[in-house]
Amino acid sequence: MKLVYLDNAATTPLDPEVFEAMKPFMLEHFGNPSSTHAYGREVKAAIESSRKNIAQMMNCVPGEIIFTSGGTEADNTLIRGYVETYGIKNIISSPIEHHAVLHTLEMLEQRNIAQVHFVKLDELGHIDYDDLESLLQRFPGSLVALMQANNEIGNLLDIERVGELCLRFDAIFQSDTVQAVAHYRHNLKDLKIHGLTASAHKFHGPKGIGFMYVRKDKKNNPLILGGLQERGMRGGTEFSYGIMGIAKAMELAYRYMDEHKIYIQELKSRMIDGLKKGIPNLAFHGDSENLNRSLYTVLNVSLPESDKNDMLLFNLDLAGVSASGGSACASGATQGSHVLKALNPESKRGAVRFSFSKYTTANDVDFATKKLTEILTLKLPAPVIA
Repeated sequence: MKLVYLDNAATTPLDPEVFEAMKPFMLEHFGNPSSTHAYGREVKAAIESSRKNIAQMMNCVPGEIIFTSGGTEADNTLIRGYVETYGIKNIISSPIEHHAVLHTLEMLEQRNIAQVHFVKLDELGHIDYDDLESLLQRFPGSLVALMQANNEIGNLLDIERVGELCLRFDAIFQSDTVQAVAHYRHNLKDLKIHGLTASAHKFHGPKGIGFMYVRKDKKNNPLILGGLQERGMRGGTEFSYGIMGIAKAMELAYRYMDEHKIYIQELKSRMIDGLKKGIPNLAFHGDSENLNRSLYTVLNVSLPESDKNDMLLFNLDLAGVSASGGSACASGATQGSHVLKALNPESKRGAVRFSFSKYTTANDVDFATKKLTEILTLKLPAPVIA
């Protein structure tokens, strides 16, 4: 049976060039980077070279790049670290952030460490910038935690605008940029942001490695203690071959970013057109249909009310299409998407998120479009009971 993978926002396949860059550090260069002998120094030098290369792509200094296990650890470290280091009492965020952010904020509020204020959203799920400014006026010196690209509906935040607002009101700006890093360029020298996060497996790197950018004039306390690795910001022996992998994946992403963006945008438009033709009363969650205001890699389809929606992902999987109903991090949850619930709590429409990569083909998109259309519009035969 033909299998089509359209869940790249959950994870992307490893690029073979990335694997080749990692392999020597899995088999040959195995020294502990903290060791002072030749084996250790060799790996340490490679790690620092990778850090330097990533910093050059992000236009920051190497010491501002701290390697982590991924985006969740990085979000936790930045948020909790800023609150603890600077005694922050107010945090401004949104109800549609990734759970790595929301659960951290919930914990801080439950322990009476800080109060959380949610900014208003418009009907498509975009930040109300006037309301953000109003909150910053009321609570200057806050921590602002707003994601650049929503992992479920794909909406993009104007991080330049938010950064300028935070500068005006002496706020610290931290952004979950896991879905945006290596898909968009970041000029951290000019961007008014204090911390952001990345995870390699979102751009064809290995799982279990990511990084956070911590601006040098707003350093904070580490989350993980136990060693002086990563400039004292993250204790524990470095994941050396993962670091080689994320650096190589970033290099490839930046080298081909423009052509990949054009290619993937065409695939997204192709699916939008195909689904509109085949499924009556189709819509799109958030601003997912808008190529200028949403991730070019994500399309969240809003489906008419139907008794078929409950089993939709299961039936798509049986038909050979791997997609998602939302965040893969919440796949074990019994409740639906907190993002869609925040936007329209009374809606009974179905949802499926398709997400694309450089390895997705037009045939993949056409196959998935055909299967979804068949599931929703064709009368399926009744099951045979033995």
